[in-house]
Amino acid sequence: MKSRFFSLLFRMKYINRWALMRNVRYENLKEHSFDVAVITHALCVIGNKENGKNYNIEKAVVYALYHDASEIFTGDMPTPIKYYNPNIKSVYKDIEREAEERLISYLPDELKKDYRSALNPEEEDVLRLVKAADRIAAIIKCREETEAGNKEFSDAERTQLKALKEMKLYEADRFIELYLESFSLSIDRM
Repeated sequence: MKSRFFSLLFRMKYINRWALMRNVRYENLKEHSFDVAVITHALCVIGNKENGKNYNIEKAVVYALYHDASEIFTGDMPTPIKYYNPNIKSVYKDIEREAEERLISYLPDELKKDYRSALNPEEEDVLRLVKAADRIAAIIKCREETEAGNKEFSDAERTQLKALKEMKLYEADRFIELYLESFSLSIDRM
């Protein structure tokens, strides 16, 4: 049989996020990954242009595209469960790594190293930027839901904003300062 890697990857559109919450509009994993990649790119550019950083934009954006690919096999584990205690968090990280390896196993041998690096980079700054972008995407989702009258996302937005601030990442703070408010505007007000 030929490789199943990409056909599996394209199934990300069937995995809904925010499973424990009522959604006005469901968000799937594929669109979330795009959002995180776009935000990651912005964070890298902000860091490189305004903060004297030398982020590897390509590596960061590629990782952002694949950062949740393991959820093809695991589904989207709700944050309150995933981070309930250190033991669950550790076990879930192991499960994610096994799912990544399973996905990689569907590639031809000569491509595995490149995709392993894309799915699990070792650079701490890349991991940190994508985590911040992931939080910003969650904040935007929460903001969209609350603006649509769904108060269920209010606490989640506060939690994500607090966690983002605790990261103390200039690029993320700057993105929030410059862009977050516009996500509450209608198209006519933009």
